[in-house]
Amino acid sequence: MKLSNAALPNLPAGVARPSYDRASLTAGIVHIGVGNFHRAHQAVYLDDLFNLGEGHDWALIGAGVRAGDAKMRAALAAQDNLTTVIELDPAGNRARVTGAMIGFVEVQADNAALIAQMTAPAIRIVSLTVTEGGYYVDPATGVFDPTHPDIVADGKTPDRPATAFGAILAALKARRAAGQQPFTVMSCDNLPGNGHVTRDAVVGLARLSDPALADWVAANVAFPNAMVDRITPATGPREIALAQRFGIEDAAPVTCEPFRQWVVEDRFPAGRPALEKVGVTFTDHVHLYESMKIRILNGGHAIIAYAGGLLDIEFAHEAMAHPLIRGFLERIEREEVIPHVPPVPDTDLNDYYRLIENRFSNPEIADTIRRLCLDGSNRQPKFIIPSLRDNLARGTVPVGLILESALWCRYCAGTTESGATIAPNDPSWDMLTTTAQKAKADPNAWLGMAEIYGETGRDPKVQAAFAKALNAIWSRGTKAVLEDYVAGRPL
Repeated sequence: MKLSNAALPNLPAGVARPSYDRASLTAGIVHIGVGNFHRAHQAVYLDDLFNLGEGHDWALIGAGVRAGDAKMRAALAAQDNLTTVIELDPAGNRARVTGAMIGFVEVQADNAALIAQMTAPAIRIVSLTVTEGGYYVDPATGVFDPTHPDIVADGKTPDRPATAFGAILAALKARRAAGQQPFTVMSCDNLPGNGHVTRDAVVGLARLSDPALADWVAANVAFPNAMVDRITPATGPREIALAQRFGIEDAAPVTCEPFRQWVVEDRFPAGRPALEKVGVTFTDHVHLYESMKIRILNGGHAIIAYAGGLLDIEFAHEAMAHPLIRGFLERIEREEVIPHVPPVPDTDLNDYYRLIENRFSNPEIADTIRRLCLDGSNRQPKFIIPSLRDNLARGTVPVGLILESALWCRYCAGTTESGATIAPNDPSWDMLTTTAQKAKADPNAWLGMAEIYGETGRDPKVQAAFAKALNAIWSRGTKAVLEDYVAGRPL
């Protein structure tokens, strides 16, 4: 059955569908970056709230600023902006159709339609999932980079912005001119202090063309921090076939794990939906939840990813079934990550790690190792390097985290240990491959990437441990090196 509003009453009995009248919904949120994670996370929470009969003036309008967003818009428009969400549970998969999104703005080069939509008084929140690398942060300094070509271009033509932040700024300017209250800007990306990072991007961009507007945004616009969590694989033929098994023809279904979490700072001057009624945590301690998740979960993904990739392992659950990779993860987490994670309210960090182990091991997710290896140049500085620095600050050399970095370097050399070619898997793949190949003879060439490692790459103790690890991987292979590390032997 092709997914549509008309098809909803006739969906198979086992498929949940909206219990509310979608025609009664009105928009309150514009979301930029309608990918799988957003549709499995924020959109699901809103669907739950609407099913309670509440918050019907908080429906979503989708938006995007890239060519790929136009493809998503077309796919969703053909099915009335409905999405099939399939929870992958070893005890039995469950499907639901969500209807929280009621429109999708036309994707334009100058973002005129998006700016107009965000200027509408009914819009009180603009949320984003534009990936960790989409915030124009200089990895070496950890702060907004106003010299990035995209930002420089928007600074020169603020009335015709190409970036999401330029469009947000133009809409805020229009609202100020009209005497309207500004909307809240809410990042839903995996970034430490994502609200602060988003604020820096919007205010920093404004300073290039209109310092007075920058001051107004800084004083009047809320940018709450948030922690989001749900493992959501990419959609391919397998996922489309899963939807079909539930009797649904969906061009862009989403699969995800059963677990989800959303922790948000309660700073919404223009109002917000009552999401605490459907499991969202509102707290002043987002940074604690965020540190736990980024260090233990996202860092854990990186730890299993490159070892798995080099050993030609396809899926995350298969990596977790490999005793050496599981042992590698366990030892690093126990000795080098968890001891440096600040306490989290009502949470036992060891229990949280056990939950992460179980989530990574879920065979139904079929989360690919290649997806976990993606975009290391943006993810390593956020998920791995901070834990590495914390160990150094306390006088210990984290051999496991440095080994993880050496495995990333070896992966970026472009072949697995079987000799298979690794297809480009990073926006900076060509540079990384060239540098990784140089590092085979000169390991410091890798650590010299200041945009990744900053001062940490110049630490003699790090350089010595990295050289030892990388040389061991090249000379003896990933499996032998992991055996030594898990057994507690020198590399």
